[in-house]
Amino acid sequence: MERVRLEFPEARRVHRHPLSVRVSDMNYGGHLGHDALLSLMHEGRKHALAALGFDEWNLAGYPSVVADLAVTYQSEARWPDALVVETAIPVPQGRAICIYHRLLKADDDRVVATARLNLVLVDTSSGRPVSVPEPVRQAIAEAGGT
Repeated sequence: MERVRLEFPEARRVHRHPLSVRVSDMNYGGHLGHDALLSLMHEGRKHALAALGFDEWNLAGYPSVVADLAVTYQSEARWPDALVVETAIPVPQGRAICIYHRLLKADDDRVVATARLNLVLVDTSSGRPVSVPEPVRQAIAEAGGT
């Protein structure tokens, strides 16, 4: 079986956000479910973008849409594990903002999962993607390596 391989870009880490596994995040297998994992990473992304001075709904005037997503799982998490979601954002080179998330167990930094997604900014009047605005690109470039 071919596996997706993701390398979290340490040098581009822009934010770390603490959170924990809630009982409602558990799946029938007794560990963190896929849907809950995505929600926890979304929470981290929301805080990371806010730390850069932006919101997913307003990145220099444009809302963002997740265009694609890849996730790799390295270990299990269960209630009530304390976690940290790290967010890394390489400087955008085109029409998408590539965002990496890494979910770690807070007590030993064991990686639970790594994800990569692409956010596309959309002109709401035309519904078409736009280039990443310079203020967003600049904020990301200045934030790397925290």
